[in-house]
Amino acid sequence: MTQNEIIEMARQAGVRDDENIFEFSQYKYLERFAKLVEERAAAKEREACAKIADEWAVGWPHPSKVIAEEIRARGQE
Repeated sequence: MTQNEIIEMARQAGVRDDENIFEFSQYKYLERFAKLVEERAAAKEREACAKIADEWAVGWPHPSKVIAEEIRARGQE
C-alpha cells in the first residue's frame, strides 16, 4: 500500500488534515481508519492470489480459472 493510499484512507475515515499533519481526535476515526486499511489490504491480497490463478489458466480450460473467480467473489460477501 502506498503512502498516498494510506493518507486517502485516513481522510475517508474522518481524520483532520491540517497541512498534511493528521490528527486522530477521536477513537471512532481511528477504528474507521483501521477498518479501511484492513479491507484495502485484503482486497489487494485477494487480487494478487486471483492473478496467480489466472496465469495458470491462460490458453486452456483449467480449474484455476474457477479458483480465481472464487477468490475475487470473496470480496463481495
